Amino acid sequence: MPRESLRRDLGTMTPPENPEYFMERNSQRATERTRGSPHYHSQRRTSNRDEFDGPHQLLEPPSPQAVAAQEKELPQLPTNLNAGEQDSILHKVNDRLSQCAYDFIAKYQFRVPIEQDKRPVKVPSDREWTEWVYLLKRLATTRRIPAHLLYNRQIKQLITVLENSLEMRHAAKHQSRPVKDDRNVLQLISAGTQVAKILRDASAMQFLDRLYADTEKLILERRGRRVRFADP
Repeated sequence: MPRESLRRDLGTMTPPENPEYFMERNSQRATERTRGSPHYHSQRRTSNRDEFDGPHQLLEPPSPQAVAAQEKELPQLPTNLNAGEQDSILHKVNDRLSQCAYDFIAKYQFRVPIEQDKRPVKVPSDREWTEWVYLLKRLATTRRIPAHLLYNRQIKQLITVLENSLEMRHAAKHQSRPVKDDRNVLQLISAGTQVAKILRDASAMQFLDRLYADTEKLILERRGRRVRFADP
């Protein structure tokens, strides 16, 4: 190769860069690329710190008059059903929801994991309502329930609806709890109705809707009777 051509080729080659210079230039390029764009800083939390230990604000306290009004004795909400009646109603809701969950899982042949400490499921009562809720939630969160099987394809709402019904099971199981007010009892029945609705179980919906109407009628009758007795 002619000496002039070789000199020309060598002149076009880039000399090897100093490693420190190379790192510095890359750092400058990265800085230029990110200049003018928003910066996001990851905040690593220690095990005993959370977002409340960082920058925060305190709200202006309410006035003394507002605090005094809030701290008065809570008003007594209407309660016209005794503990035994409430227990019977909530057990009916619990049993019907267990049947609803059993039928839904059996109808579409969803898998029920076998647990060593529990007997295989033969009837709805082989599992408590809390266990049926857990199973349905797991089927939903693992995307095993197709949305078209649910009312209006409400796959995201299924979890919320199931969780709202859990209080009903706790109320039915723990009979030593204080007597619930009328509105709370009706709310629990309504929560069960929403479960039946989203699982598209017409027979369960009809049962719970009828139970709601009967319970509401009984409450209104008791309330009317007490008003008549209270009148002079």
